[in-house]
Amino acid sequence: MDLDAIKTKLESLQNQTTTSNNFWKPEPGTQVVRIVPYKHNKDNPFVELYFHYNLGQNKTYMSPMSFGRPDPVQEFADKLKSTGDKDEWIQGKRLEPKMRTFAPVVVRGREDEGVKFWGFGKTVYQELLSVIADPDYGDITDPVNGRDIMIERQTPAEAGNQYGKTTVRVKPNQTPITDSKEMLEGVFENQPNLTELYTEPSYDELKEALAVYLNPENEDTDTTTTSNGVTATTTPTANTGGTTTAKTDDVEDAFDQLFNQ
Repeated sequence: MDLDAIKTKLESLQNQTTTSNNFWKPEPGTQVVRIVPYKHNKDNPFVELYFHYNLGQNKTYMSPMSFGRPDPVQEFADKLKSTGDKDEWIQGKRLEPKMRTFAPVVVRGREDEGVKFWGFGKTVYQELLSVIADPDYGDITDPVNGRDIMIERQTPAEAGNQYGKTTVRVKPNQTPITDSKEMLEGVFENQPNLTELYTEPSYDELKEALAVYLNPENEDTDTTTTSNGVTATTTPTANTGGTTTAKTDDVEDAFDQLFNQ
């Protein structure tokens, strides 16, 4: 038995557990949270990050766009959308990274667990920003005169859709984060840097993941070639005896051809 490999795996699992404890998501039903000032950016508690979901072996990758750096998948998507072909435009939209917004929160009833990051989509983000922009509410994160947020989470069955539904309501009463000086100090000081909880892939790593997505190995798939000569989709099809589009033999060459146009 390779003991070093076992130790490495154990450390990996322990790190994953530690990281997961830094995040919170609403469970079905009603919960109350308080967005608190973000230690690493006191001017704005909201952190916008971009992710590629189900890319290359169904993995999730943080996009370098989160930090203003080049993303080969986004570049490929932009090229597809610029061809003038409707199907390629749709494929390009699918490949674009999706934004996820995070905010540091204290969960009411679980204040002793400290600050956690709550991630939400565009709709919730817009609702929260609209409330903050309203002069009758203002800074809902204020430690003394801020406001709690009631969150209702519906399951897919309850919401009648595939993903469920999250609704938020900012409470009208102004309340402090906590009456405990020690707990308040902990809220301000014991906050991890959100961006350090994710690993940013390199440009080449994302390029390789895109290659796997476009031309997966060991799968019986047919592929559609774009007007630029680059494989854009991979969809298993039945053998109907008709003509199929040949796979791109060298995905790297195809990328280079597309990027240089």
